[in-house]
Amino acid sequence: MARGNNHGALDDLDRRLMEVLQADGRKPFTEIAAAFGVPESTIRARYKGLVDRGALKVIAVADPLKVGYPLMAMIGVRCTPAALLTTAKELEALPEVSYCVVVAGAYDLLIEVVCEDNDALLTFLTDRLRSIAGVLETETFVYLRILKQNYEWGTTPT
Repeated sequence: MARGNNHGALDDLDRRLMEVLQADGRKPFTEIAAAFGVPESTIRARYKGLVDRGALKVIAVADPLKVGYPLMAMIGVRCTPAALLTTAKELEALPEVSYCVVVAGAYDLLIEVVCEDNDALLTFLTDRLRSIAGVLETETFVYLRILKQNYEWGTTPT
C-alpha cells in the first residue's frame, strides 16, 4: 500500500478512511484504526493530511426540508460576460444560496437556493437576485422531489 502524502493522489488507505468518515464523520479514530489494522497515529496523520490539503472536510449536513426550508430550487443565471465572476461572488454571499457554480451551456451560473416558502423564493428572485449588477436573465426550476442527493463520492479510484 502506497503512503499518502500532502500533495499527491489519494492512496487506498486515504480512500478507505474517507469512505468511513463519509458514512460516519464522528467515528473514533481508534475504531477505524482497529478495523484497518493500523496504528491510531496513522489514521490521525492521514486525516490531518487530507484536511490540510483540502481533500476532506468533515461537517454536519442538515436536510433543508427537515429544518424549516421545504422549498429548494435550481436557478440558471445568464450574466454580462465582463461581470461573471463578480456576479458569482455576490451570489455566493446570499444566505439562501447553498450552491453556486460557473457552467458552460445555456447559462453562465447555476445556483441552488433553499427557502422557507413561495413568498421567500419570490422575494429572493425579485428583490435580491435580479437586483445584482451583471444578472441579465434567470430561469428557476423548483424542486418537487429530491430523488438522490449524494455526499459519498470521490473514494473510488478512477
